[in-house]
Amino acid sequence: MSREQGASEARGQGASEARGQGAPVGPGAARAEPGDGRVVLVTGGSRGIGAACAAWFAAQGDRVAVTTREGPEELEPPGRVLQERFCALRCDVRDPSQVEGAFRAVEERWGPVEVLVANAGITRDALVLRMGEDDWHDVLETNLTGAFRVAKRAVARMLRLRHGRIVFVSSVGAFVGLPGQANYAASKAGLVGMARALAREVASRQITVNVVAPGVVETDMTRVLGEERVGELVGMVPLGRAGSPQDVAAAVGFLASDAAAYITGAVLPVDGGLGMGL
Repeated sequence: MSREQGASEARGQGASEARGQGAPVGPGAARAEPGDGRVVLVTGGSRGIGAACAAWFAAQGDRVAVTTREGPEELEPPGRVLQERFCALRCDVRDPSQVEGAFRAVEERWGPVEVLVANAGITRDALVLRMGEDDWHDVLETNLTGAFRVAKRAVARMLRLRHGRIVFVSSVGAFVGLPGQANYAASKAGLVGMARALAREVASRQITVNVVAPGVVETDMTRVLGEERVGELVGMVPLGRAGSPQDVAAAVGFLASDAAAYITGAVLPVDGGLGMGL
């Protein structure tokens, strides 16, 4: 079975009406023709790294769906992308039913997800002795378990297609260990182990699973640390500057491309050298 035939068959099997959580927002419900760019899903795609990834894939001619926990109707297609090639979905990755709803909505509109970027993440920083149980569980449930949920759902269809790309967005914090981020570091380190285990499970079907590990990147999540703390972190970066979301998106795009077809189970640092040697 060819790649296009597999995608067409999976589209037929996966077509069902999406209702409630995960339903696409905005006009343009007509499904694009098979082969009209890959189907890409980016979780946490409303801003920062996720939004940059969505824009990168859209610029390559892919059809891109993004998830956000609130306000998807406010999201506009990146650049000059047509509305029918962009889809914003309300989805909290902590809720299995919303994850299922999001995937069903994408499948109904375009067909099975061929590229998954598991980017959704939160922080609840505090020193361990001051960290509450809820702060620990919320971060692990979103950053790690949420990534597990979307990857599991994506793989189910990728196995039928006999191809696919999964990229987890981890962090240099998984390797260097920053004070006040025990929960965040644990969740992001967990992504690496999960990615490598999953990579071995699905490699025979030509599905690759990789990880990017951003360092200090100019995002809302970084800015809440305050100028002084961000300045200290940038001072530790050998390249002497913070990265941009576009820097990370380019690395994600590479790992999802045909040029990276022989790369799986890898961790690609995008950190200006901050975690060099780890």
